[in-house]
Amino acid sequence: MSDTPKFEVPKFEVIDRRKLKKQEEEEQGSASQPAASTAEPEAAPAAVDAKASGAGPRLVANESKPDATSSDAQQNSVEAQPAPDMPPAPTAQESHDQKNAYDASAQRLEDLLRAQNPGMGKQPAVTFEHLVQQLYVSAMIQMGAGAQEGQRPQIDIVGARNTIDLIGVLAEKTKGNLSSQEDRTLQSVLFEVRMAFLDLTSMINMQSVTAPPPPPPGKR
Repeated sequence: MSDTPKFEVPKFEVIDRRKLKKQEEEEQGSASQPAASTAEPEAAPAAVDAKASGAGPRLVANESKPDATSSDAQQNSVEAQPAPDMPPAPTAQESHDQKNAYDASAQRLEDLLRAQNPGMGKQPAVTFEHLVQQLYVSAMIQMGAGAQEGQRPQIDIVGARNTIDLIGVLAEKTKGNLSSQEDRTLQSVLFEVRMAFLDLTSMINMQSVTAPPPPPPGKR
């Protein structure tokens, strides 16, 4: 019988009835107050940011969107910047004004030349065929054409290859934008300079094969 009071501890009655019920009543009576108090710590960073930036209040849930937009705008501005070694592209108005100034200067030059040479007629306008022919002449001269009789031709095989590649790039980039006459001229020129390059490189290879081997070191 002496052990019975040990099991009837008042603590169990307080937790199961009065204290638990009291806590439930307090929680139900002040249900809105904890929600307001818990919302304040979340709104605090937005208020601090708004005060620091000088802007109006912002929601914490939308904090990531301005950051993403600003980062995208910053990335686009970096991509839009020209390369360090390239100047910015001229505007349409600048290109128009420069074209007019160039045409006026070229006309003054032609008038001066015709005044000094009355028999000289008006110079023809530069066309696409002039560009192709200029590249053709450059490539042929680099491959030794046009040398005077009795003189050894000066060959720039690397420069000739670069000029021929430029004609190839021109043919590729203007495909579908040329007249039939322009396309025929371009394709004919490209075929001729490539054939001349093949003939020249074959001759160089044959000379390198038939040339006597160099003497061994120390024996000359």
